[in-house]
Formats: sequence, C-alpha cells, structure tokens
Amino acid sequence: MPAAHDIQRLLDIMARLRDPRGGCPWDLEQDFASIAPYTIEEAYEVADAIDRGDLADLKDELGDLLLQVVFHAQMAAEQGAFAFGDVVAAICDKMVRRHPHVFADASVADAQAQTVAWEETKRREREANGNEDRSALAGIARGLPEWQRAVKLQKRAARVGFDWPEVAPVIAKLHEEIDEVRAEFAALDANPDDAAARDRLEDEIGDVLFVCANLARHAQVDVGAAMRRANLKFERRFRAMEAMAQADGTPLAGLPLEAQDRLWDRAKAAEKA
Repeated sequence: MPAAHDIQRLLDIMARLRDPRGGCPWDLEQDFASIAPYTIEEAYEVADAIDRGDLADLKDELGDLLLQVVFHAQMAAEQGAFAFGDVVAAICDKMVRRHPHVFADASVADAQAQTVAWEETKRREREANGNEDRSALAGIARGLPEWQRAVKLQKRAARVGFDWPEVAPVIAKLHEEIDEVRAEFAALDANPDDAAARDRLEDEIGDVLFVCANLARHAQVDVGAAMRRANLKFERRFRAMEAMAQADGTPLAGLPLEAQDRLWDRAKAAEKA
C-alpha cells in the first residue's frame, strides 16, 4: 500500500504541472472535457494489461489511470469545487454505505443478492439527491461505451421482466434484424442518394448490434472481452497473412482479394495445426 507521502508527491507534481508560473504549457491548456478521452483510454489500457496477464504493465497502467483522477481533482480544486481528498472521502463513504452487510448488521445471501441490493441503494440515493427519474433505466450514464450501455439497459429492463426467457428467441430476433438490414441495403442500392434510406440502414445496423449485445448477455459473455478476442484474432491472422505474402515475395496489397482470402485460410489453418 503506498505511503501517504507518495500520494502527496503525486498531488504536488500535478499542482506543479498546472502552475501558471512555470508549469507545463500542455497541462495548463487542458480542461475536464479535453482530458476525459485520455481517462477513458487509460481505463482501456488497464483492461488490456489485465487481458494480457502482464502485471508489470498493469502497475504502470494503474498509475496512468490514477494520474487521470489526480488531474481532474486538481482542475476542480483550482475552481474551488472539490479537491482530491474530497474524492477519496466520497468514495470511502459510498463504499461503506453500499456495503451494510460488511460495515453494518445487514446480510445478503450471495453475490447476486448483493447486486440487487447495490442497485436498490443507488436508486434510493438518486431519490435522496432529488432525481425525479423513476424509470427502471434511470442512472445509466450516457458517457459509457455504447455496447456497455446497451447491456446495462437490457439488464435493467430484465429486472422488471422485460426479457426473453431463453436464448432461442434472441437468435431468431437477430435473424429478423439481419433480414431488415438486407432490405435497407437493397433500398439504398436502388437509390444511392436517398438520405432517408441511409438513415434507416444505420438504424437497422444499430438494431443488429443491440441484439448481439443481448445475445452475449444471455450467453453470460462479456461483450467487451468478446470484441477484444475478435480484434486480437483478426490482428493475429492479418499479420500472419502479411508475413506469408512477404515470404512469397509479393506484398499483401499487391494481391487480389481471392489470393488474400487463400492466405487468410492458411493463417486460420496454421492456428489449428
């Protein structure tokens, strides 16, 4: 566990970077909105280090993520809104409040029951803060990656019974949505300048992706993890294709699609060998 002076050192470094007299020009130009994408990026890099099982890299990435928290807190302190200590106090209070089965005399049967209790506590907190939104979907952040938000929306709807009881109807719905995408492609091919048809196509592709997220949820598969695996698989096979083409003396870009497809098949076969 880091000593208190290590945390203070980080806070002092951030304050120095933001000092109008001799600070870093880049850091001084930033605000909450400009730093937010970096915060999200650092969180994904933490997830990547975990996915690769690289604990040394995880240590570094967690430090980068902590710096983002300190950066936001420093900017807030400059505005007189809150400081890093307030952030720490708020999360400490929240964790104690949301774990009465640990810090008080409440009890829960299992992890699933704790999840239900957690969401109920969050709902009561929203009401206490004057949030009048009583929807089952209240409190789902719009800043989440859309695939993650889709799953959260579906889980909340499922809590009030709006959910398919098994996976078969989800797969049927996916086929239905794909058929609708085909129809919109046909409409757009018939009239390429039809802005409404292009808008409908985007809408239908969105429906396909939403149902895919639902399918993953029913399969108890994390959508982000599944996409990371798919991306890594594609990257691995594509790099293998490039190496094969290079070994054959022809750059991949110089080959027709049919030849590239054959290299893809070779890359797949090599993985299974």
